[in-house]
This record gives sequence, structure tokens and C-alpha cells, in this order.
Amino acid sequence: MSDLLLDISGLSAISLREGGNPILRDVSLSLKKGEVRGLVGESGAGKSTIAKALLGILPRTVKVTSGTMRFEGRDLLTMAPRDLSAIMGSDIALIPQDPQTALNPGRRIEAQLTDGLRLRRGMNARDAHARALQLLSEVHIRDPERVLKAYPHELSGGMRQRVMIAAAFSLEPKLVVADEPTTALDVTVQKQILRLIRGMQEAHGTAVIFVTHDLGVVAKICDSVTLLYGGKVIEAGPTADVLADPRHVYTKALIAAGPRYDRPDAGLEPVPQWVFDQLHQEIRTGAKEILHG
Repeated sequence: MSDLLLDISGLSAISLREGGNPILRDVSLSLKKGEVRGLVGESGAGKSTIAKALLGILPRTVKVTSGTMRFEGRDLLTMAPRDLSAIMGSDIALIPQDPQTALNPGRRIEAQLTDGLRLRRGMNARDAHARALQLLSEVHIRDPERVLKAYPHELSGGMRQRVMIAAAFSLEPKLVVADEPTTALDVTVQKQILRLIRGMQEAHGTAVIFVTHDLGVVAKICDSVTLLYGGKVIEAGPTADVLADPRHVYTKALIAAGPRYDRPDAGLEPVPQWVFDQLHQEIRTGAKEILHG
């Protein structure tokens, strides 16, 4: 039996709002069961567009023009709405960027954690409550009974994100899309959340697509990485290989632009303009991405 979970092939999309401007250009990537793959790029690179396409929540202003997105062999892009709805939340789940806007401010945490368990798994109120307590314990929340009775505004940002992680893993999905889940948190809490996501992923055997702009985060949590620019894959492969032996000048420049913890006094090196000029030329000519392994 194949261990391939997700296979995206030749995915292209345009922005109808911007007169048909391409926002994804022939993107291909694959994901094995239990693998954590980082989607890395600056704003506008296309990483969030890929994640939204995967979750079936592309805005109407974005049109997919070609390609397939096969999840366990079934193309999510051509799937009937009813079938797609059955997969989302159960087999594919989301950890959002901002838990404050993702959680309903007028409902207690327990209701928001147990709705899916009761609707999707047919649990009664008692069993769903017990499962919610278990989930909050798994994400290292102290006094889970108190938290279940709380409203979102009564929790800290880190606590709200822990609740969202618990919700994402509650139905034992095969794939979790983590959309920059540490962006709204301070540095100390970011580290805790990254460890937590990796721990939950390993405990449940779940595959993860981790959307981020931070190569440092990729180094900590991702088995493989896909680097994007202008809607195009620039370089991809196992994380250790890409970071240790970057082959594209853009990848090299991004690594050089990051802080060096072994040299705390060293200044940051911005990406040179000639690198962007080369990227734009490659996009115009349709140059192939660099693949490791």
C-alpha cells in the first residue's frame, strides 16, 4: 500500500481581481503519511493560496486554471461539495494563524470543542466532554475543566492556540494544515507551540503542511520543505538537505539574511536586488524548480 497521502501536480491559479494575474504557477508537491512539510515564502509567494485550495476555502476572486490536488487518490478540486465537506474537519483539519478570530467569542470552549465530536463522531454529551478534557490535557493545559467553561477572551493567546491545536487533532485527521500558527504569539510561546504541534503530530501519526515565512521554524519542525516565490516552486526537498546545501541563489540569500545564533553580533544581510531580477527572469521563462533527492 502506498504511503503517499497528498499529491499536488501542475497547480496554477489566477487572480480575477487583478485581471488574471497568475498567483500559482505550475506548483507540484507531494506529502507522505506522517510527514511534516514546510511551505515557505514571503508575502505573496503563494503558500497560503495552496493551503486554502487544499482546505476548499479559496475566495471567489481566485480561479484554479489547471492542475490536480489528489488526497488519497481523489482530486479535491473536482470533488462534489458534499464529499468535500465530509473530508474537511474529519480527514483534513486547520490550525489557524489567529485563534482569537477563529474561535466564536460568544460560545464557551467546551461547546466549540465538542460540536465536531458529537456531529462527526456521534458522541453523546458525556463522552464528548471526556474527550475534550483528554484533548486539553494532551496540549498541556492545566485545569482543563476550568478552561472548558471559559470563553475565548478569558484565555491568553497561547492558551487559545492550544485550544485550536486540540480542536484540529480532535477527530484524528490524516492531514493538518498549520497556517502560520505562531505568528500572533510572542517568541517564548512560539517555541512551546512548535514543540506541541510536533509532539501531537508524532503521537497521532498525522501529516502536516506547515505554512510559514521563517526558515528557522522549518529547521525545527519540518521533515521536508518547499520554497516558493511569485507563485512558483523554487527549491524543494528534505529540510536537512535544502538548508545544508542550498542550490538556488534565492535559498542561499534567504539563509544568509536570517539571524546567526552562533554570531549574535553579525548584521543581517538583505537579499540583493540581482537575486530578485534572476527570479523574475526564471518566472518569465518557466525555469524548472530545483529538487533534492
